[in-house]
Amino acid sequence: MHLELAPNKRYYSIGEIAKAFDVNASLIRFWDKEFDILKPKKNAKGNRMFTPEDVKNLQLIYHLVKERGFTLEGAKIHLKEGQKKTLDKFEIISKLETIKAQLNTIKNQL
Repeated sequence: MHLELAPNKRYYSIGEIAKAFDVNASLIRFWDKEFDILKPKKNAKGNRMFTPEDVKNLQLIYHLVKERGFTLEGAKIHLKEGQKKTLDKFEIISKLETIKAQLNTIKNQL
């Protein structure tokens, strides 16, 4: 999955996150309540502001639930038991997908 978020921002709004993941903001709010790993800040209006670390964790949750078909409980258990190992595998897969996309771009330019 390749997210399109502005790089080097300290915080992302729930609207930016929902658009990047192509899901409803209500799903992001639901995941925020369900997963302790997510810790967005809230501004004066009470709006959630997600850090780059939250975005990385959301990518991992999305990968487990949407791409690998985990139940929410299964994803929670998986995150607690093997978070580091899962994150390492996910980061490797993400890097490989980025490289694949770059290679396809180069191939199409030939």
